[in-house]
Amino acid sequence: MCPDERLQEIRSKREEWEQTTLHRVLNRYPERKAVFTKSSGIETKRVYTPEDVVELDYNRDLGFPGQYPYTRGVQPTMYRGRLWTMRQYAGFATAEESNQRYKYLLEQGQTGLSVAFDLPTQIGYDSDHELAAGEVGKVGVAIDSLADMEILFDGIPLDKVSTSMTINAPASILLAMYLGVAAKQGVPFNKLSGTIQNDILKEYVARGTYIFPPAPSMRLITNIFEFCSQNVPNWNTISISGYHIREAGSTAAQEIAFTLSNGIAYVQAAVGAGLDVDDFAPRLSFFFNSHTDFFEEIAKFRAARRLWAKIMRERFGAKKEKSLMLRFHTQTAGSTLTAQQPDNNVVRVALQALAAVLGGTQSLHTNSRDEALALPTEESVRIALRTQQIIAYESGVADTIDPLAGSYYVESLTNALQQKAEEYIARIDEMGGAVKAVENGYMQREIQDAAYEYQRSVESKERIVVGVNQFQIEEPAPEGLLMVDPAVGELQAKKLAALKERRDNLAVANVLDELEQAARGDANLMPVILRAVQSYATLGEICDRLRNVFGEYVAHDLL
Repeated sequence: MCPDERLQEIRSKREEWEQTTLHRVLNRYPERKAVFTKSSGIETKRVYTPEDVVELDYNRDLGFPGQYPYTRGVQPTMYRGRLWTMRQYAGFATAEESNQRYKYLLEQGQTGLSVAFDLPTQIGYDSDHELAAGEVGKVGVAIDSLADMEILFDGIPLDKVSTSMTINAPASILLAMYLGVAAKQGVPFNKLSGTIQNDILKEYVARGTYIFPPAPSMRLITNIFEFCSQNVPNWNTISISGYHIREAGSTAAQEIAFTLSNGIAYVQAAVGAGLDVDDFAPRLSFFFNSHTDFFEEIAKFRAARRLWAKIMRERFGAKKEKSLMLRFHTQTAGSTLTAQQPDNNVVRVALQALAAVLGGTQSLHTNSRDEALALPTEESVRIALRTQQIIAYESGVADTIDPLAGSYYVESLTNALQQKAEEYIARIDEMGGAVKAVENGYMQREIQDAAYEYQRSVESKERIVVGVNQFQIEEPAPEGLLMVDPAVGELQAKKLAALKERRDNLAVANVLDELEQAARGDANLMPVILRAVQSYATLGEICDRLRNVFGEYVAHDLL
């Protein structure tokens, strides 16, 4: 970026500064640490100069917003044209209660819905299943059938809102239920916009809400790709998720590498199933975490965007511009929230949200201050949403695109994170790809090691967490927390019994038989799943038929 003579002059001036000004100060006032490092092991230098970005080529590595390699953003005007979508991840108890929360959030200025499902729904069990006992409605809303989904979106026009659904193993079924609601509302499928997470590989790696083994799970995912490319063209068919990988303890570089490796596996599976990359790649989306190390997170988003564009162009030969764009949703880091001094979490979330915006996110969820203790209250959710709105409308950071571009530090850190991620991806390629790396436990072990190192650094106080290992106070027990009534399980069971009495059970049995037969072949399962949902077959009934054919995945012991 600088002529050789200019670089030599800067180098000489830096060395002179180190030997004089800096040396005098260090003799009297040593620095706080011998070495400052990022989560990925990247050393943070004392000061950055043009020497640290000497290899950076503006046109090759940065370019302009909306152009390859998209380092500076996927849209030519970014937030000057349209702000990011402000989502709040919400759902608890029954569909009726969650519907009221969604309406409240939309009234407060939220611009997109993000649905949290309870644990039984996530792993394909109805609320009356014995394994669902005590978990119904706890960490999300209980959805057993199309009837529940109709209640969940009652009074919410699906052609006017964008909806994200955090669902993976039974993603095809919940998407079919959403389509069923749209049909009831008279909304054409091509008017729907939103996202299903649909990322099963990260479930094996980091989260655990899987049902079927990898091969049939990948089939269901590619079935969704194909079906939506033909019928629901504005739907993001997968949200390839680094969020949960980071929540499990990964470093920033691992979050990039493992997420993009999973993305590579999905693209390869779809191409292997006969799909043209440019037919489905424009509807791929990503989901990243935003932690508290401000500059590392900004650099992470920029590096991931540049690296994915390179992968899609060079590895898969994608030609459409939208096939090359890494579009992503961000959620602030739940794992950084503390039960101690929970109001401190407002500050943490503000920093994390600002990093996501400066990193160029397309949509954002801000966690609430009390989520380390319970589901968030309406007041806490409102503060979290207002955090985004203050950043958007008062801070000025949305007025220009990629304002930190050209920073010697940010550009150097972006390059270093990309290099670390590429090294991981190369190792995973050598193993045979992400599925093999999951099956042999490689990603899981790497994350475990990183999580252990983080915890060790907190316990040794190398890393300070305010209110946890430093600056503690005596605190009273928290009050006013939102708790889910245990009776929700009984209520859902009664609703299920009533549904089964009033539906056409012969029609349900016939379509479930059709589904099981189709699963034994190689046809796209989405059309028959949609018919099953519209007959009011339940989530558990559909998943049980698929279990009969696909079996269930059993995790490997990593010890």
